[in-house]
Amino acid sequence: MVDQRLKELRGTSRRDFLRWSATVAACLGLERARLLNVLNDTAGVAAADTAQCNTTFRHIHIVDGQGGLSNWTLPFPIPAVVKGNNPQFSHYAIGKGVDAVGFDKPYTYGPDSPWQQNSTWKVSAFVGGQNETHTATPTSVTTLGGNTMVAAAAAIQQANPTLLPVLSVGGIQFGTAPGAPSVAAVGGADQLVDLFNSQASRSLLQGDANGPLAEAYYKAFLGLNAAAGKATVAKSYGTGKVSMNLLARNLAAQLTPTAGDLALFGVGQGTPGAVSSMSRAMITTMKAFSLGLTSMLIMRGFNNDPHGLFGGGNGQATTVGQAMGKMLDGLHAFGKSLPDPGCSSKTLADALVFSVSGDTYKQPFDRNGWGDGTPGNSNLLYVMGAGQIKTGWFGEIVNNNTVRAWDIATGNVNAGANYNAIRAQLGAAGGAALLFAIAKGDMRRVRDFYNGPAIDGIVNLNVTG
Repeated sequence: MVDQRLKELRGTSRRDFLRWSATVAACLGLERARLLNVLNDTAGVAAADTAQCNTTFRHIHIVDGQGGLSNWTLPFPIPAVVKGNNPQFSHYAIGKGVDAVGFDKPYTYGPDSPWQQNSTWKVSAFVGGQNETHTATPTSVTTLGGNTMVAAAAAIQQANPTLLPVLSVGGIQFGTAPGAPSVAAVGGADQLVDLFNSQASRSLLQGDANGPLAEAYYKAFLGLNAAAGKATVAKSYGTGKVSMNLLARNLAAQLTPTAGDLALFGVGQGTPGAVSSMSRAMITTMKAFSLGLTSMLIMRGFNNDPHGLFGGGNGQATTVGQAMGKMLDGLHAFGKSLPDPGCSSKTLADALVFSVSGDTYKQPFDRNGWGDGTPGNSNLLYVMGAGQIKTGWFGEIVNNNTVRAWDIATGNVNAGANYNAIRAQLGAAGGAALLFAIAKGDMRRVRDFYNGPAIDGIVNLNVTG
């Protein structure tokens, strides 16, 4: 029977109730369909409809500092480098680049580039911003006027409430945007599960701001318990709140990476530490995504300065590039194995946006000491836009050590433009394209945070997710 007190919830109160209900359901192992049935029975059709299908995508964003972005040019190579014939270029597979098919703009795979065997995950590489060598908190390709890209993305995701909207690993700068939620931060990937347990417990055990609704919440949660068919945990509801022990026990078991998970990501003896840490964080987060517990992960990837990566030949770079390719292929395979809690016919591989930014991608055409300078003092933003963004390279890094800008209206290379005069605009446009992907093609939400030139030519306007 529908409880009128729940049916009449609006705004923040409704989001809180849905957020808490999803968490309880996750702890009980309750199927999504049964959660929706209980919501329909206790809070009415409107609440169930709100919870049924997400209007935004989930997001994993990696930030690299101290020269760490350069590592990403191994799995996502610069075409002029990997297709070149000069052994002094900064890659371990010179001359082995292969032109990719099915992209909107030119794109080249290296031998260990990820996602070569599927048609949905494709990279967009935006040349923009400026070199920020040795900065731990680079911002030139993630700033949209007074907003930051990740904070704006998180604000957009608030349309679909989750227990912990944003997870942060490694001291990442989140920034600000209107409507952005708070961040749940930890120092390392191995702390994510404990953060979930403690934060979930505090959120659900703290005093209810809507005191008169406590009984209604309690009855709704008991309905979830009954739907899950787990009478053994009924005593955990003695105070009308979710038991901390239940949360700790069930969430830890469901979110901790298993040996099989790690093997899927290629993590084993000899895996670079940064790749192992990223893999563990992504595994836990993807599991949390599948339970409807969070919407975004921002984390430190590489925070190194690999000047000597090619000092002894190609060996070290090959190890790093192959490990990164395995990790990213594992992320796709893992996403395919997990249901999207927002749409029953989809998997998380259909509902994820992935991006990478950093301080400098280093000198691509001279591996000797792998210098920090970049052509035209440029920077990069890599995005996998879930089919919402045009794919390939926007702008061009040329083997005479120069950079060519691109036209925001069309995405085409604009060799005659002064890159340094428009570099901030290009960086912001790439970030706006990412917001478009997060919002599943809702340009109105993008314009809430971005006031630059129209980006219609670099996104897929008629695609729905």
